[in-house]
Amino acid sequence: MSGADQDWEEQSPERLYVITGGRSGASGHTTSLDLVTLIVSKAGPKPGMQPEQASIMRLCHSPLSVAELSAYLQLPISVVTVLLGDLLADGRVVARAPVPPAQLPDRALIEAVIHGLQKL
Repeated sequence: MSGADQDWEEQSPERLYVITGGRSGASGHTTSLDLVTLIVSKAGPKPGMQPEQASIMRLCHSPLSVAELSAYLQLPISVVTVLLGDLLADGRVVARAPVPPAQLPDRALIEAVIHGLQKL
């Protein structure tokens, strides 16, 4: 089998269908996952786990975003979110929202600080 045929096989719709069990969402888990949601595994993979889920467990010993997992696993985001949903439902991983952007301080406060510094 040539390299091009092998690449097609790895990303074929049939393979992705098998990985997700034909589902487009996780069974029994409603947490919304976006591209920047951080995933951390609670333990290592268990024997008999689906290979892709075991890879997620190994990769997430330190926090990784859903987008990073998709890139490392070379799987579409939609497939990764199904796998993560199952792991979340089983309590094997934790999803954490990224740190929100800092709020800008009040403009009046900034002006008061500038005026105070100018008087020094």
